Amino acid sequence: MADATSIEQELEAIKAITSALTPFEAEARLRILQYATHHLGIKTDAPGVQNKPDSKAAGPQNAEDQTSVGSQRKITDIRTLREEKQPKTDVQMAAIVAYYLAELVPLDSRKEAIEPADISTYFKQAGHPLPKEPRFTLVNAKTAGYFESVGGGAYKLNPVGHNLVVHGLPKSGENDGPKPRKKTKKAAARKAKK
Repeated sequence: MADATSIEQELEAIKAITSALTPFEAEARLRILQYATHHLGIKTDAPGVQNKPDSKAAGPQNAEDQTSVGSQRKITDIRTLREEKQPKTDVQMAAIVAYYLAELVPLDSRKEAIEPADISTYFKQAGHPLPKEPRFTLVNAKTAGYFESVGGGAYKLNPVGHNLVVHGLPKSGENDGPKPRKKTKKAAARKAKK
């Protein structure tokens, strides 16, 4: 049983946390708390940690009842995730597909790496226009810094890609992904000679 001093210290910590989170919106508060618990190595399903469901939430919580970070809405399919994240480019959509397959599908269907066939399958399911060459979409996503190659044409979402999906989307008016190379004066002169 906790003594009076430790209870007072816990109450002071609760006041400090509450005060620090008050200026933020609910979604930002959730992200901050999730990051802090992860950073401190606290498992929310650990013994002694009580997960009291919100009185507004309905239904049982289980491994398949996944929600995206920062959202209270249940994500059940790739189309819903695409609508929520509003990708502007194929590269962003590829990151969403990788995140979806690694984090949100049922546990027995999860995969850490995606391949060109996944791009075709999940772009169609999401209602996102298909790229001409799905493998180049993955290469472009790696070039943009969102994926790591795991060999055999497969790619794994890295922390930058994860943060893009969880915290960076939707974006407003920004074009993400590889930028076209600018022509140098020498290249323009060579082209003019031809």
